[in-house]
Amino acid sequence: MTHPRHQLDAVIHTPARFSIMALLAAVERAEFRFVRDTVQISDSALSQHLTTLEKAGYVTIRKAQAGRRTTTWLASTPDGRAAFTRHVAILNQIASLHGDIDALEDREPDSHEGRAG
Repeated sequence: MTHPRHQLDAVIHTPARFSIMALLAAVERAEFRFVRDTVQISDSALSQHLTTLEKAGYVTIRKAQAGRRTTTWLASTPDGRAAFTRHVAILNQIASLHGDIDALEDREPDSHEGRAG
């Protein structure tokens, strides 16, 4: 049996991208500055992470003109929402697997190093 961590999405797994995707999964769309401030990263770091997420097909980036000001809107795509949901499910699977010592014992009968008492 392969450990579930091998199914984690490497694009989403980094802490900043995970935080961005969590925020975007909860809203229809969000303004760039709101995401930046909520996730607490710099403009350049957010831009880099968004480029990676956009290339993966997980987010869309739209610019809208409001008078003289351009606003950048970010949204999770259906594929992005599905990938995020899968990623969280796998994290939960890992947490529950390792929270159940009996399940670990069934898989590795000779390895009890992590067992207390």
